[in-house]
Amino acid sequence: MVPSMSRKGNCWGESFFGTLKCELGLHELRPPREEAHRKVFEYIEVFYNRQRLHSSLGYRAPVEFERQSTAKAA
Repeated sequence: MVPSMSRKGNCWGESFFGTLKCELGLHELRPPREEAHRKVFEYIEVFYNRQRLHSSLGYRAPVEFERQSTAKAA
């Protein structure tokens, strides 16, 4: 995984990866590559995109926001 790099003083990419490492405990131990890959996939696909509320989306999960946007367009 390669973190995104933003302009100096703009830590959006670093913030996500910092949260990811803390919530998965990846900063403490170095799990085998396959286990780390599985944990990251589950975090993004199961929690981050489907359950975690994002303030930039009106405190809705991305899946919910996308569903509502699609329904309005139809």
